[in-house]
Amino acid sequence: MEILTSKGVTAVPGFKASGIASGIKKSKKDMSVIYSSVPAVSAATFTSNVVKAAPVLFDMENIKNETAQAIIVNSGNANACTGEQGMANAKAMAEKTASCLGINAKNVLVASTGIIGIQLPMDTVLAGIEAACEAISEEGGSDAAQSIMTTDSFQKEIAVSVSVGGKKVTIGAMAKGSGMIHPNMGTMLSFIATDVSISKQMLSKALKDSVDDSYNMISVDGDTSTNDTAFVLANGLAGNETISSESSDYYEFKKALDYVNTELAKMIASDGEGATKLLETSIINAPSLETARLCARSVISSNLVKAAFFGNNTNWGRIMCSIGYSGADFNPDIVDIYFKNESGEIKIAENGMEVGFSEDDAQKILQGQYVNITVDLKAGEYSATAWGCDLSYDYVKVNAMYKS
Repeated sequence: MEILTSKGVTAVPGFKASGIASGIKKSKKDMSVIYSSVPAVSAATFTSNVVKAAPVLFDMENIKNETAQAIIVNSGNANACTGEQGMANAKAMAEKTASCLGINAKNVLVASTGIIGIQLPMDTVLAGIEAACEAISEEGGSDAAQSIMTTDSFQKEIAVSVSVGGKKVTIGAMAKGSGMIHPNMGTMLSFIATDVSISKQMLSKALKDSVDDSYNMISVDGDTSTNDTAFVLANGLAGNETISSESSDYYEFKKALDYVNTELAKMIASDGEGATKLLETSIINAPSLETARLCARSVISSNLVKAAFFGNNTNWGRIMCSIGYSGADFNPDIVDIYFKNESGEIKIAENGMEVGFSEDDAQKILQGQYVNITVDLKAGEYSATAWGCDLSYDYVKVNAMYKS
């Protein structure tokens, strides 16, 4: 696998994109289009929140079609809790995009992110869609990644290439997310483009399984949003033999897809609102995968754990507490806990009790911008990893003021 530096969705042959300032936000880019020159096999995952934004409800129907050819995205307004008018506006966004690009409206997917409960300014939106469609290009990926940001502090995009069936396959993606992030999923949008040839059934399986190990293993603040969506479009232009089963070609593609989604998930976790460090929790030697995932998610979601790491506090009891209420079945009397990063590794608990360790050595690790928390359950062979961030004063400041 080759990592394509500073590339995103438009690294993929046949895909164009744009990102413009339409006027939904006061001055920043807020409208983007991703377009495939040919219809692409499509798959998606959506928020588990019962309160779903209009674009999510709209897409849950459109994704049932075999293909999609364009994605229209606005930021600054979530089009959530907007009733029948919101649904009509999501449909109008798809129809306008289809008209501008000369494609079928059933092949257009819609995404929105931003403030909840306010109707979209449709005159501005429709004019913005027209301008965004006119601006699409093979160099537009970076602009598109910028335009979907809300409280994000940096744009999130990645691209890789991999050999599948003797053909070069490219995967390019962009995402947004900083706050309201929690498993299943959070306020995050992810858009993945690839030129692999694959059936809809296998693409859907690959995406769902990949999301379970990436976006569904991150938490910033415990809030699951109304708009989270992950799309993947596969236009088949790589020319590989179509993947229609769990073959070696499928696993080569899936491995690259997992890398893309995991790296984007880590970017989202590290960019948590007010965060000063990326936290990674690795649960090892668990009796089952479910146990490993439950424990990893529980540690990374604990506000007390997150606050402790903001303060460079070695209060490992909070970690034990968080796995204790995770719902997982394990023996707390045999658990070991380690902290580690590029500065070193230190064991801070053994068999459920503190061991003598150097506070100075611990501080060298805790003061880094990345800290791994390894929890050894010593009860099996399964493992899972989750990502999050510390909880700082600035998180409250950002969310106390957020309105646009």
